Amino acid sequence: MSGTQTLRVKATPNASKNKIIGWEHDHLAGDVLRVRIQSPPVDGKANKALTTYLAKALGISKSSITLTKGQTSRIKTFEIPANAALPEKE
Repeated sequence: MSGTQTLRVKATPNASKNKIIGWEHDHLAGDVLRVRIQSPPVDGKANKALTTYLAKALGISKSSITLTKGQTSRIKTFEIPANAALPEKE
Protein backbone atom coordinates (compact mmCIF):
# COMPACT_ATOMS: atom_id res chain seq x y z
CA MET A 1 0.00 0.00 0.00
CA SER A 2 1.40 3.37 -0.91
CA GLY A 3 1.18 6.04 1.71
CA THR A 4 1.33 3.66 4.67
CA GLN A 5 3.91 1.85 6.73
CA THR A 6 3.68 -1.13 9.05
CA LEU A 7 4.27 -0.75 12.78
CA ARG A 8 4.58 -3.80 15.03
CA VAL A 9 3.80 -3.23 18.68
CA LYS A 10 4.27 -5.46 21.71
CA ALA A 11 1.53 -4.43 24.10
CA THR A 12 1.51 -4.92 27.86
CA PRO A 13 -2.00 -4.33 29.32
CA ASN A 14 -2.91 -3.50 32.94
CA ALA A 15 0.08 -1.17 33.33
CA SER A 16 0.21 1.61 35.92
CA LYS A 17 0.33 4.21 33.14
CA ASN A 18 0.42 4.44 29.36
CA LYS A 19 4.03 4.60 28.20
CA ILE A 20 6.23 3.83 25.21
CA ILE A 21 9.13 1.74 26.51
CA GLY A 22 11.18 1.59 23.32
CA TRP A 23 12.22 -0.81 20.60
CA GLU A 24 13.17 -4.44 21.10
CA HIS A 25 13.91 -7.31 18.74
CA ASP A 26 11.47 -10.21 18.84
CA HIS A 27 12.80 -13.44 17.29
CA LEU A 28 9.52 -14.01 15.42
CA ALA A 29 8.18 -10.51 14.69
CA GLY A 30 11.43 -8.58 14.21
CA ASP A 31 11.67 -5.05 15.59
CA VAL A 32 8.68 -4.21 17.79
CA LEU A 33 7.78 -1.09 19.74
CA ARG A 34 7.06 -1.97 23.39
CA VAL A 35 4.10 -0.07 24.80
CA ARG A 36 2.44 -0.31 28.20
CA ILE A 37 -1.31 0.37 28.34
CA GLN A 38 -3.47 0.90 31.43
CA SER A 39 -6.58 -0.77 30.03
CA PRO A 40 -7.31 -4.45 30.68
CA PRO A 41 -7.37 -6.89 27.75
CA VAL A 42 -11.16 -7.31 27.97
CA ASP A 43 -13.69 -6.78 25.16
CA GLY A 44 -11.13 -4.98 22.99
CA LYS A 45 -10.60 -2.18 25.54
CA ALA A 46 -6.81 -2.48 25.48
CA ASN A 47 -6.74 -2.45 21.65
CA LYS A 48 -8.88 0.68 21.55
CA ALA A 49 -6.77 2.38 24.23
CA LEU A 50 -3.56 1.36 22.45
CA THR A 51 -4.80 2.75 19.13
CA THR A 52 -5.79 6.04 20.77
CA TYR A 53 -2.49 6.31 22.67
CA LEU A 54 -0.36 5.52 19.60
CA ALA A 55 -2.24 8.09 17.51
CA LYS A 56 -1.60 10.77 20.14
CA ALA A 57 2.05 9.75 20.68
CA LEU A 58 2.79 9.68 16.93
CA GLY A 59 0.89 12.91 16.22
CA ILE A 60 -1.59 11.32 13.81
CA SER A 61 -5.38 11.07 13.80
CA LYS A 62 -7.08 8.00 15.26
CA SER A 63 -8.78 7.40 11.93
CA SER A 64 -5.41 7.07 10.15
CA ILE A 65 -4.21 4.15 12.29
CA THR A 66 -5.57 0.66 11.71
CA LEU A 67 -5.00 -2.53 13.68
CA THR A 68 -4.54 -5.10 10.90
CA LYS A 69 -3.30 -8.16 12.80
CA GLY A 70 -3.02 -9.46 16.36
CA GLN A 71 -6.36 -8.44 17.86
CA THR A 72 -5.95 -11.13 20.57
CA SER A 73 -2.16 -11.30 20.61
CA ARG A 74 0.40 -9.25 22.54
CA ILE A 75 2.22 -8.48 19.29
CA LYS A 76 0.03 -6.35 17.06
CA THR A 77 0.47 -5.00 13.55
CA PHE A 78 -0.77 -1.51 12.68
CA GLU A 79 -0.92 0.34 9.37
CA ILE A 80 -0.01 4.00 9.88
CA PRO A 81 0.68 6.89 7.47
CA ALA A 82 4.08 6.70 5.79
CA ASN A 83 4.96 10.19 7.05
CA ALA A 84 4.26 9.38 10.74
CA ALA A 85 7.35 9.98 12.87
CA LEU A 86 8.25 6.85 14.82
CA PRO A 87 10.26 6.93 18.05
CA GLU A 88 14.00 6.68 17.46
CA LYS A 89 15.64 3.25 17.67
CA GLU A 90 18.54 3.06 20.07
